[in-house]
Amino acid sequence: MLIAEPLQRAIDELSKLPSIGRKTALRLALYLLKSEKADVELFVKSLIELKEKIKFCSICSNITVDEICDVCKSRKRDRSIICIVEEASDIIAIERTNEYNGLYHVLGGVLSPLSGKDADSLNIHKLIERVENSEVKEILVALNPDTEGETTTLYLAKLLKPFGIRISRIARGLPIGGDLEFADEATIGRAVLGRVDL
Repeated sequence: MLIAEPLQRAIDELSKLPSIGRKTALRLALYLLKSEKADVELFVKSLIELKEKIKFCSICSNITVDEICDVCKSRKRDRSIICIVEEASDIIAIERTNEYNGLYHVLGGVLSPLSGKDADSLNIHKLIERVENSEVKEILVALNPDTEGETTTLYLAKLLKPFGIRISRIARGLPIGGDLEFADEATIGRAVLGRVDL
């Protein structure tokens, strides 16, 4: 089937997005083609603003529009506990539960030798600095319950033990192989409240 070049380019670009195959990319491209030009321009503008205005917090690496994110700025948060997550999307999932009121730290991945992710490629050095230079009493590890998440959890527990602070993990309310960002609020909430020491 012969596809016009601009449509093919749109399909190629859309299929680069996670979970978007070629058929879905075609449907999305055709939808955009049928949409009003003003709507497509708003869509494109939102993507450009996303890249131009969004930053990562200089303290925890959460998504923000400022140098420091709203969580780190807030005086209402419990500064004695830091929840370690893999990606900023996990913060959004945990915040939706309204069960956690501490700070966060985004690792930017997990240990995965097959993917070339070692300890030096993760945001671990900044975590150690935060623990050394603050009143942190507990680290809550909230990584996905898969092989890489478990390996990273054990690595962090060993690394943080000398600081003499409580190291806990979220409870096993999440299914093995599941992702935090796709779990429902009740499950994540129970997992945070039922955390256990490592």
